[in-house]
Amino acid sequence: MEKQNNNAEKTLICVVGARPNFMKIAPIIKQLKNSGGGIRPYLVHTGQHYDQTMKDTFFEQLGIPEPDQDLGVGSGSHAVQTANVMLRFEPVLDEVKPFAVLVVGDVNSTIACGLVAVKKQIPVIHVEAGLRSFDRAMPEEINRILTDQLSDLLFTTERDAATNLIKEGIDPGRIHFAGNVMIDTLLANCAQATPFRTTLERYQVNLAIEDKGFALLTLHRPSNVDDAATLSRLIQVIVKIGNRLPVIFPVHPRTQQKIRDAGLFDELAANNVIVLPPVAYLEILGLMQSARFVLTDSGGLQEETTALGVPCVTLRENTERPITISEGTNTIVGTDPDQIMACVDDILLGGGKAGRVPEYWDGHAAQRIVKTLEQYFFG
Repeated sequence: MEKQNNNAEKTLICVVGARPNFMKIAPIIKQLKNSGGGIRPYLVHTGQHYDQTMKDTFFEQLGIPEPDQDLGVGSGSHAVQTANVMLRFEPVLDEVKPFAVLVVGDVNSTIACGLVAVKKQIPVIHVEAGLRSFDRAMPEEINRILTDQLSDLLFTTERDAATNLIKEGIDPGRIHFAGNVMIDTLLANCAQATPFRTTLERYQVNLAIEDKGFALLTLHRPSNVDDAATLSRLIQVIVKIGNRLPVIFPVHPRTQQKIRDAGLFDELAANNVIVLPPVAYLEILGLMQSARFVLTDSGGLQEETTALGVPCVTLRENTERPITISEGTNTIVGTDPDQIMACVDDILLGGGKAGRVPEYWDGHAAQRIVKTLEQYFFG
């Protein structure tokens, strides 16, 4: 594309929609403001996942400025949510007239805002491009594939992501290996992480727990929590793990309701499983740092545990982040209780996977992204 002249408006719309997006956008906005290149970030929060507590804690803890626009979309089916984001985002483009739109990750806001932008011939920048689970039953996989197809610039977190993109017909010249911006945020905040004992005291947990003497659990994917049989199987194995060592479980209200509907909530509380409400970023970071291992179905936690060197047991059949397995501390076990317990036993008896930190997960991904943006659009 033609370079814009130095006198052109340098407003870049940056989109966040859900909790993982905040950790990815924070270092980019900070770097844009500090680089001296003159690009002005204009933050749009779609409100795809929204509650006041989450907004307050994430924006405050991560140093993100208040959004320039808050679309307030809220929850809904995939179609309703995506359509509402598109309807509310288009007038923002008409008003702001950015030179490009930057989207991160794979949530509905990512594809919705990207699609509106490209239809209006505004360049789209996708951060965290090329990740693939090869499971099209996952809504996020569809979002990833489509967003990559319509993007002008694609920034990857691992080198193998470029192979996926090239196989899908993406011009290699549009692909840039920048590293992992989520790890930028993690490394910048490790020293400020809330000690796990402080978090337990805040929620009035009286159980005495030592450092590395507990497991951390997160569970939110519909494939795990919406199917009663799968959820029951997982809860039963979590109870077994709780009999080995305490399990700290910050639980999303929707997941909690599914557990209650299945009649399993009291069983959790009675078996050394410490149920907490959703916790802020610095709290979950402190829990991860001090956990013996992490059980999760979250993509982001697979990456963060690899960066921290904490064993991760992923309760899914696949992952779009294979580098956390090949180089990191992650093991995929699915939802089979025997496989889960075998992995837990290996960690408790043998230490689990040690792994190493992947290339460019060094805290400088945002610097590489912003330098490329300045050169591509204004160099």
